Amino acid sequence: MFVFSVKPFFSILLVSLLVFFFLVLLSPRSLFSQNPISGLVLCSGEVVDIWNVRRLVEWRPCDWWLQGHLAALPLETNGYIRVDCYGGLNQMRRDFCDGVGIARLLNATLVLPKFEVASYWNETSGFADVYDVDYFIQHMNGFVKVVKELPPEVASKEPVHVDCSKRKGQFDYVESVLPSLLEHKYISITPAMSQRRDRYPLYAKSALCQACYKALRLSRALETKASELLDAIPKPFLSLHLRFEPDMVAYSQCEYRGLSPASMKAIEEAQVDRKPWTGDLTRIWRLRGKCPLTPNETALVLESLSIPPTTNIYLAAGDGLMEIEGLTETYGNIFTKSSLLSREDFTNMHGNTKAALDYYISINSDSYVATYFGNMDKMVAAMRAFKGLYKTLFLSRRGFAELTSKGLRGKELMAALWKVHRDDFAMGRGSALPECFCEFKF
Repeated sequence: MFVFSVKPFFSILLVSLLVFFFLVLLSPRSLFSQNPISGLVLCSGEVVDIWNVRRLVEWRPCDWWLQGHLAALPLETNGYIRVDCYGGLNQMRRDFCDGVGIARLLNATLVLPKFEVASYWNETSGFADVYDVDYFIQHMNGFVKVVKELPPEVASKEPVHVDCSKRKGQFDYVESVLPSLLEHKYISITPAMSQRRDRYPLYAKSALCQACYKALRLSRALETKASELLDAIPKPFLSLHLRFEPDMVAYSQCEYRGLSPASMKAIEEAQVDRKPWTGDLTRIWRLRGKCPLTPNETALVLESLSIPPTTNIYLAAGDGLMEIEGLTETYGNIFTKSSLLSREDFTNMHGNTKAALDYYISINSDSYVATYFGNMDKMVAAMRAFKGLYKTLFLSRRGFAELTSKGLRGKELMAALWKVHRDDFAMGRGSALPECFCEFKF
């Protein structure tokens, strides 16, 4: 006769159910029920926003970098290198950090960089106007030698420029630049685009990482101003880097409908000979994620992520942002540099100093959301990862384009947007620069 014991059976069943529900609660993909409008809803009815999704991957500074400079500097230098930097502040910062790694790679002494003077960016400020020079030199000690002034025999001449800026792929600095350095002893470079940093020895990579994330600090005057600005923003707050200026839209070559006549005119004036794609190319370009999100589209995505309409938002954006009403109609607590600084402070600032303020506020915000993936966004995300601040997200332009092209609207669209961004946030996509950070899986 078969005897069945009820008590052990139910004990096993109870334990199995508890393990199952525990795993479900931990999963970012499946909580008890999904709200079709925004976020997820627990059985208690509490709405879960994007920041409460459990992360599966984080990027943290690599151990080989944190351990130090790994190799002693050679006693003799091969010469002096000046990095010539062009573009906006964060592009110049990226190029300079690359230049530090190159200088160490070539066993060169680094000269303080030359920042472009550009009327386009309303810019006349140099490296020392933005960054603390003494702090930089002190924190690069042992990684690369840096000098404020050149020796007399070198200072009397201009550096020989070695053009690297348009080189791509397998560009080799030792092969292509070192001979000029050895010959002339004083050269200037603009680092190559898409260079293979993965081929650097660790001592050169560590110099790059040290420069970018530990040694570059704002000048005392600028950091004081940035700190005052940070204090003036109601807490907690989200920093939103919103890119929808006329030059950005014109550069994207994307076609937009429903914009105001003023916005359309501003875009046309900025286009020059860079006209929007037409026909099937318009759709293909948008589906590739090449088109900046409008403020209205940005508000829709934020809503889908359960970012409350009452959220305090610092708008990190350049001058001339268009269609801002599309955002402020949903999110009313918007703060900007121009609204928080005195008129005199704001008007006296150049492009670099304004960008530096946005950078400082963004790396110290409670959360950071970017509608683009440009130089500032990459730098801010990496610095936030360095500081252990992981409430960072890049809105998916490709995801938005693909979903709307399928005809999704309203609640259905918002639910789909939630899924796209939930997975991106959980997997830590785009959260740091891989040259200095290593993937950490939970």
